[in-house]
Amino acid sequence: MSEAELDALCVNTMRFLAVDAVEKANSGHPGTPMGAAPMAYVLWDRFLRYNPKDPQWPDRDRFILSPGHASLLLYSLLHLTGYDLPLEQIQQFRQWQSKAPGHPELGETPGVEMTTGPLGQGFASGVGMAIGERWLADHYNRPGHELFNHHTYAIVSDGDLQEGVASEAASLAGTLKLDKLIYLYDDNDISIEGNTNIAFAENVDQRFQAYGWHVIGPIDGMDLPSVDLSIRMAQLETVRPSLIICRTIIGYGSPNKQGTAAAHGEALGEEEVRLTKERLGWPTEEPFTIPHEALAHFRKALERGREAQADWERRLEAYRKAYPAEATQLELDLRGELPEGWDRELDGMFAKSDKAIATRDASGRVMNAIVHTVHPFTGGSADLAPSTKTTLKDHGHYGFEDYNDHNMHFGVREHAMGAIANGMALHGGTIPYTATFLIFSDYMRPAIRMGALMRQRVIYIFTHDSIGLGEDGPTHQPIEQLAGLRAIPNLVVLRPADATETVEAWKIAMERRHGPTVLALSRQALPVLDRGELATAAGVHRGAYVLWEAGPKPDVLLMATGSEVHAVLEAGRSLQGKGIVARVVSMPSWELFEAQSDNYREQVLPLDVRARVSLEAASPMGWDRYVGLDGVAIGIDRFGASAPYKEIYQHLGITAEHVAQKAERVVEKIAASRG
Repeated sequence: MSEAELDALCVNTMRFLAVDAVEKANSGHPGTPMGAAPMAYVLWDRFLRYNPKDPQWPDRDRFILSPGHASLLLYSLLHLTGYDLPLEQIQQFRQWQSKAPGHPELGETPGVEMTTGPLGQGFASGVGMAIGERWLADHYNRPGHELFNHHTYAIVSDGDLQEGVASEAASLAGTLKLDKLIYLYDDNDISIEGNTNIAFAENVDQRFQAYGWHVIGPIDGMDLPSVDLSIRMAQLETVRPSLIICRTIIGYGSPNKQGTAAAHGEALGEEEVRLTKERLGWPTEEPFTIPHEALAHFRKALERGREAQADWERRLEAYRKAYPAEATQLELDLRGELPEGWDRELDGMFAKSDKAIATRDASGRVMNAIVHTVHPFTGGSADLAPSTKTTLKDHGHYGFEDYNDHNMHFGVREHAMGAIANGMALHGGTIPYTATFLIFSDYMRPAIRMGALMRQRVIYIFTHDSIGLGEDGPTHQPIEQLAGLRAIPNLVVLRPADATETVEAWKIAMERRHGPTVLALSRQALPVLDRGELATAAGVHRGAYVLWEAGPKPDVLLMATGSEVHAVLEAGRSLQGKGIVARVVSMPSWELFEAQSDNYREQVLPLDVRARVSLEAASPMGWDRYVGLDGVAIGIDRFGASAPYKEIYQHLGITAEHVAQKAERVVEKIAASRG
């Protein structure tokens, strides 16, 4: 068999694994795997460095299938090259607990670098992976000791390029001159509704050149030598990311559906499968045919991967001998572990003081202490560092002239910022943070959801967390954002009440390794709570804790988060003069509180105390779980206003006086109901 014949056999093996799996499931997307198989084959067979026996090898090339609906393209490659994805799993495509889910899911399938499906997310997170590679290379590579020199590849689709997050990320990638970023654009002109020209007629070549990318093509993406040459050209580029425009045919080989939307998102049908196999000279008798010649060729990846990783490990051992301190730090970074005593500068950082401090300012001080001991801590803001207080003051900047410092600049690109931070976390070696105003979490919510779905260690800093930002008005004042963030599974939201709670919130965020964390911080200054009179801030780690109580048997429970804790504390003390025993509970994190034992939650919020009042300068949605049917949730069910923040609080009832009034009425109402 000639080399060309063997290549054609391998490509068709990929195609028909996809076709047969979709047909068996009667669900899925066969068209893109059929059309993009040639360029994926060339990339995986001739360029991509990976080891199927160790999918987490640090210096491997990264590959992202951004159009995740084409998942069988990736699953076919993973099975054929020797990853732990048995054929039986592909035969159970889209079925319960299969390792071949409908879209690639991180952690479900060995070799999948990230969860994809929402278009544009893979494109943007790939930029984060390339940033991670460059950051580690510049921090750790030494003359004669190169530990990091790998590429980030992706296949991206028409749909990916239409999503705004891809535009944001592409712009930043070009600005940062990420030359080890190479994307193959599957330009097949078809989307679900038909030909893409009904909504997407731009000149992609000129667009990406304007971003500062190296653009190759359009080429014939079905022609293996053309794809091979183009990837080689992209690898030679040293100052720009590369986009290879590959003209392909969706559903290639299908006599009646090739090149049409009918091939995109549904099974071809039994008769069309037979006709397609006949047209491409494939056996029609049994599905899931894998010729032994093709499998033997694909499995050569096992030896290539073993040799490539062994070479890297030899280099790592030489590095350990030449640079023992750096090697120790690197291995700590790659494991994601915090050094012993990492938080030593945080304890006692804030004590009772007459000087109030905004939690955003307290957070900034904490961050600058953390970076002294936690080397991989790095990140930035969406052009808001002076306002979010997130600049690491003793450190330089990550930019195209210097890639080895800790302050990043994402520009006004919240959505891409979130996705890029996910990519950095996925790559490994850094603990990324992002920062913007809480209201703009709306712009990055899809990326936050993806970070939570993939259980990535990303810290999202959101300042200006309420109407307390004042005169900027309702466009900048968050109302429903806290409720929306709390609704995302595996996302921990922390809204600290003062500087001491902010310290504990940061400890939680840094130590939380299997999911992202939100820190919602105030713009307005808040008094530092006197912990001599109140419970210690260590209670933050349990999500909610009794901050203060007038007596052991409370008549009413007063609950709040963030800046409003001060108001309920004042209200609780004022109720003493009226003979009402109040308990004040600070609830910085619902998620952490819900994770506690039933016994602890009962201790904090006794079920026999029906009189309850909560206060939060945000939508009251969700507070009913804590105040119950008899209690009152004080919040804001309208947009804010432009005025000094204290005046807005007064008009909207976010005050100690209002809390005390509601508490009195609830206590009286419940007493009356008991007769």
